[in-house]
Amino acid sequence: MKLIQTLFTTFLVLFSISCSSDNSSDDTQDETTEETTDESLYFPPLDSDTWETETPESLSWNEAELDALLTYLEEKNTKSFIMLHNGKIVVESYMNDHSATTSWYWASAGKTLTGTVTGIAQDEGLIAIDNKVSDYIGTGWTSATLEEENLITCKNLLQMDSGLDDSLGDDVSPENLVYIADAGTRWAYHNVYVKIQDVVATASNETWSEYFNTALKEKIGMSGTWIPLDDLSVYWSDTRSMARFGLLIAANGNWDGTQIVSESFLTVATNTSQEINEAYGYFWWLNGKSTYHLPSTQYEFSGSLIPNAPNDMYAALGKNDQKIYVIPSKDLVIIRMGQAADSSNFALSDFDNDLWEKINAVID
Repeated sequence: MKLIQTLFTTFLVLFSISCSSDNSSDDTQDETTEETTDESLYFPPLDSDTWETETPESLSWNEAELDALLTYLEEKNTKSFIMLHNGKIVVESYMNDHSATTSWYWASAGKTLTGTVTGIAQDEGLIAIDNKVSDYIGTGWTSATLEEENLITCKNLLQMDSGLDDSLGDDVSPENLVYIADAGTRWAYHNVYVKIQDVVATASNETWSEYFNTALKEKIGMSGTWIPLDDLSVYWSDTRSMARFGLLIAANGNWDGTQIVSESFLTVATNTSQEINEAYGYFWWLNGKSTYHLPSTQYEFSGSLIPNAPNDMYAALGKNDQKIYVIPSKDLVIIRMGQAADSSNFALSDFDNDLWEKINAVID
């Protein structure tokens, strides 16, 4: 709770100043302007609070179960919950002293923002994710030998198999980035991912926030800002901004006819990225796989990540149950922000499975 209070205090100060309204690099660059979006999708305007709605009744949803779902969410420390169908809002609810204009932290769900902007930088020819990290930020960014460090590509950061020791905390100074295995041979959830932000900033000759704002945020009408937290950055925004981002991803990177990030990059990002953890892409968690790994353990679990959720669902998951669920087979994007549903957790808990049991009772 002390960490969240510190984040919130910092946010209030900075928000008043700064918040506003694969396989290869060649493939993604060539396809950036050629892809189109599903014409049935609705996109809210960039410069307006207008957002078209659809009723649960029109979708034949169970409205009695919807009431039960919202009651459950409120009891589980939820602050906001949105369900989009083909881009239109079907459910939008704020609770526990939260409102539509209040900002909240994305935690690790914001890693998917970083991954998407990395894809944009590759589409624009600024970087190639198969290149070494040291090609962009120089050598000596870890304490590994030069040979060991040069094994680590930008792609290794995206798929969490850098081979650096994940047990040493959040500090990403060279002294704390210690070699434990060759890159690509060991999957471990590690905050070293933030170095990809340095790669993009260096390659674009802008700050990370500047490039993020022009490459992604402004193009889809998001609000929000990155708040520094030690060596990391945490994104804060209102709930509809998270929903806008989820809609962009559901639309294969296309926003109302404009390709923001190439579909080819997102296809790789939302599918298994390496051979160790089937349930992980580029910062996206993948449902419906036969096995999965979780942070802080090398144990391989059998079965699907969230058994009650559709097999084709993929998700951005953040500490204390910040969630973006994208479900292509149902044409749904679902957002949950708030405090931890139960005890504090990194992102994934029994709450996900219980929540999906209640969502299914509404939509099935």
